[in-house]
Amino acid sequence: MKYSDIDSRKKAFIFELDNVLYPEKDYLFQVYYLFASLLEYTEHIDAKEATDLLINTYVNEGKEFAFDRLKEKFNIAEKHRANLNNLLATAKLPLKLLLYKNMLDLLQEIVIDRKKIFIVTNGNTGQQLNKIKQTEWHGLEQYLIAYFTSESVPKPEPDVIDLLIKDHNLQRRDIVMIENGEADRICAEASGIDYVSVNEFL
Repeated sequence: MKYSDIDSRKKAFIFELDNVLYPEKDYLFQVYYLFASLLEYTEHIDAKEATDLLINTYVNEGKEFAFDRLKEKFNIAEKHRANLNNLLATAKLPLKLLLYKNMLDLLQEIVIDRKKIFIVTNGNTGQQLNKIKQTEWHGLEQYLIAYFTSESVPKPEPDVIDLLIKDHNLQRRDIVMIENGEADRICAEASGIDYVSVNEFL
């Protein structure tokens, strides 16, 4: 699917951040590397082994289990969970986050066509903002308007969409959401706006 396939009457596009505009793993794996390096220094744990365990846990079980598996394997103190969470929200990454190529193309076409771009993202506000700041936007950052659902009610609740519509004087028919999961789809349906799966573009 390409930009030209979308109803030309649409005036605004809503995107989630993780796994829609860029691969979430690109952020997490860099944070895991930094955290493992910190543990190597403070707890004398092999950084490569710790990094590999964190990554493998993410791939096979999910990010919510990453610290638990590390704690089990290396018997590290629970206090380090807070250190990881802090790093997830504040880390200065070694490498910039890169947009999916097809999503970069889509964003550029939306801007050229003078339509609005919104990022409406679930998750910790500090962490999501940190990701946005460390993404290579190719000059598109000046056209982005971000809404963090943790400041109101997370998706799938439609509150944030209602706020966005009011803030920017939009009609529901004007908007399309590029979604990547059930929460987004339910949110779009509850808000009465159209949606398209990101997989159509990727």
